[in-house]
Amino acid sequence: MIKVGDRLPEGTLRAKDDGGAMKEVPTGSVFAGRKVVLVGVPGAFTSTCHNAHIPQFVQNASAIKAKGVDAIVVIAVNDHHVMKAWGQALGGDGKIEFLADGNGDFARALGLDIDLTGAGLGTRVKRFSALVEDGVVKTLNFEPDGSKTIVATGAQTTLGQLCPRVTEGAGGDQAPPAPVPLRGLNGAMPSRASWSARSLASLPA
Repeated sequence: MIKVGDRLPEGTLRAKDDGGAMKEVPTGSVFAGRKVVLVGVPGAFTSTCHNAHIPQFVQNASAIKAKGVDAIVVIAVNDHHVMKAWGQALGGDGKIEFLADGNGDFARALGLDIDLTGAGLGTRVKRFSALVEDGVVKTLNFEPDGSKTIVATGAQTTLGQLCPRVTEGAGGDQAPPAPVPLRGLNGAMPSRASWSARSLASLPA
């Protein structure tokens, strides 16, 4: 199974362009020289993936990319027609790249293929999120087995794992931008009780 520090295997995914034609997408063209948030889900239009998981990334796409991410990529063991329709249904056009791993070859190469034949779904990819820089896995997150909630693989976790983008200050010095507070899907700020001990320790007396 893939782990932090590993280079992603080579493979070919598929996408459907706006003209309706199928195009093959080598993984090298997706990840080489880029900083990419990669999200794997068991299936397009399935309840948790469609209602709870990927909408987080659609709604937070601008905030994620503002931290230096070049692309957000979602993969599933579905065909390219389904992935295209799913991206449109979620309002993800221009925000997220939805790529098809139709036969599950890339899922198997990652070591993240799962057998869901008991549910009539065949081979799928395990739910995960990862930060990939120039093809190398920098972070890798999974939900607990059997979990129907999205926390570890969600957009807020991804935002927390991203370093702030460095901007050029006066005289050519490099200075980080002011921190941007994270917000939930409803736009609400997290309560003080939900802050980590480290965050609390940094507050002024």
